[in-house]
Amino acid sequence: MSKPDQANASPKHDVFQAIADPTRRSLLQLLVDQELPVTVISGHFPISRTAVSKHLRILAEAGLVQERKVGRETRYHLVSEPLLELKDWLSFYERHWENKLAMLKHYVEADNQDDKG
Repeated sequence: MSKPDQANASPKHDVFQAIADPTRRSLLQLLVDQELPVTVISGHFPISRTAVSKHLRILAEAGLVQERKVGRETRYHLVSEPLLELKDWLSFYERHWENKLAMLKHYVEADNQDDKG
């Protein structure tokens, strides 16, 4: 049996699992505007280069970073499109909280009117 094509295989980690860790979220922020090699990335964290590489691998498996070989160096850059799934999911709850905040505002303003009257 042949090995399945990696492009057709489902990711080992989803976006939600990948961003659950604060170190991985920090890695994504670091890669927002720049492509960096793991040696430079590692310098920003108080963990080993091996640990940083494991975090990058999880982000890559979720499709959030891509790697590119430049000579002997592997450079990483952010792929933001998978974050749209997270944005869509959060937008549902954003509507919920906007409604709750509007109700709180109405309550507070009504209470202030009662105090003044």
